[in-house]
Amino acid sequence: MVRPSDSDFFEAMVLAAPRRALEAAKHTIPSPGAGEVLIRVLACGVCRTDLHIVDGELTRPKLPLVPGHEIIGTVERLGQAAGRFQPGDRVGVGWLASTCGVCTYCLAGQENLCDNALFTGYTAKGGYAEYAVVREQFCFPAPTEYEPAQAAPLMCAGLIGYRSLVTAGEAQRLGIYGFGAAAHIIAQVARHRGQEVYAFTRPGDKEGQGFARELGAIWADDSSQTPPEELDAAIIFAPVGALVPAALRAVRKGGTVVCGGIHMSDIPSFPYELLWGERTVCSVANVTRRDAEDFLALAPQVPVRTTVRTFPLAQANEALAALRSGLVRGTAVLVP
Repeated sequence: MVRPSDSDFFEAMVLAAPRRALEAAKHTIPSPGAGEVLIRVLACGVCRTDLHIVDGELTRPKLPLVPGHEIIGTVERLGQAAGRFQPGDRVGVGWLASTCGVCTYCLAGQENLCDNALFTGYTAKGGYAEYAVVREQFCFPAPTEYEPAQAAPLMCAGLIGYRSLVTAGEAQRLGIYGFGAAAHIIAQVARHRGQEVYAFTRPGDKEGQGFARELGAIWADDSSQTPPEELDAAIIFAPVGALVPAALRAVRKGGTVVCGGIHMSDIPSFPYELLWGERTVCSVANVTRRDAEDFLALAPQVPVRTTVRTFPLAQANEALAALRSGLVRGTAVLVP
């Protein structure tokens, strides 16, 4: 019998059950299946969605789970019929892991709504690890202008932020509620498009308000305040349902409020007059591959500059705790 050597294994951080700390584990390096590639993870962003999964707020993870869906890595091995990339290519992987391709949503260009979709780091193994197997059709060439840790936040914070920005329309005065990973990227894109950014943070977060101003916001204050001008649109990244009526109060008639998170606390009741005047409230659900192609081409042109705080892979729990406590400026990134 041939015993496996240490080189046949890799380290991963695993969620065994909700509301429990991740545990370090050794896994055998897998072989990619048909249409898949094995990638060596160079960096993986720590997203608020990861917190929702670990904290049990997203209730259908495939356990035991390797979280993480903001992955930058290099292709190591190709599965059968995989030829889109070659070994050594640097790629990015985001939240959308696969879709059925044949349902009504997929055929209509709405693959982000596919009922049979799998999601990286939720219903498919993710990037809190040294290696990951992913479907090559859901990988993207990583922008060469960025180092791996700086590129990782683009793969979800950037993508969901971009889809939210597009959904908000051509708003001259744009409000952003919750100035974290997605906001710090999309504020730069909005300014590149000539939009005015009004940033709202949790009460007392002077550091976050200063960060928003550094990135071009013309006004920044806490979310209980009224902006000096009526907004044309607002994007809510913070998972706080009470911000929906607050944002409706801030937008003009005909304005749009976009809820950009995958999870949000319950929205409290509010008087109809806040919605009246043809104001719109909508959500953004996941992203499409077209979103990724468009945004990853745009980011270097802006150019988007990501602010990151790196952690070793073994400190994934510390990274999640820092994010949960609001102690991360920009994005936390795990570096195996």
